[in-house]
Formats: sequence, structure tokens, C-alpha cells
Amino acid sequence: MGEQGGALALVRLRRGVVGESRRVIHLIPVPTEGALPGHLTALCGEEVYPGQAEMLDRLCGMPCQTCLLRSPAPAPDFLAAAG
Repeated sequence: MGEQGGALALVRLRRGVVGESRRVIHLIPVPTEGALPGHLTALCGEEVYPGQAEMLDRLCGMPCQTCLLRSPAPAPDFLAAAG
């Protein structure tokens, strides 16, 4: 969940935009209202512009440690619902 309970997208910068060691998976709050901004900002502060990144449908690769540290904690019943 992003700010104000919105969704978070998993995004990785494309090859050639940054070096391989910087191609980590960022968490980006998904805008829920209004026009899309000119760029999106990951929880770590990384600015991502159109065409620079790929959206991922699952966590596959190295996550951005700062994005993880700044991500909201799951709801208390999150793990209990897992079974």
C-alpha cells in the first residue's frame, strides 16, 4: 500500500538507462486521481520518467533497500489472512 492506502507498483529501470548494479526494483505509489504526472517518484526518491522503466508483476530481482525501508508496514491481520 502506498501513501493514503493506495497501491504500490514494482518498477525496474530498463537496461541502458542505468548500470546493471542500479537496476533494482523500486516501489512507486500509483496515482489514483487526476492526470498522470510527467514522472513518478519511488519511495526512495528516484524519479522515473516515461520509457525509462518496466513494470513488474512480481518481485523478481534485487529490491531497492531504501524503498523497502520507507514502505508502509502491512496491516496487522495481513499474515493471519495468509493461512
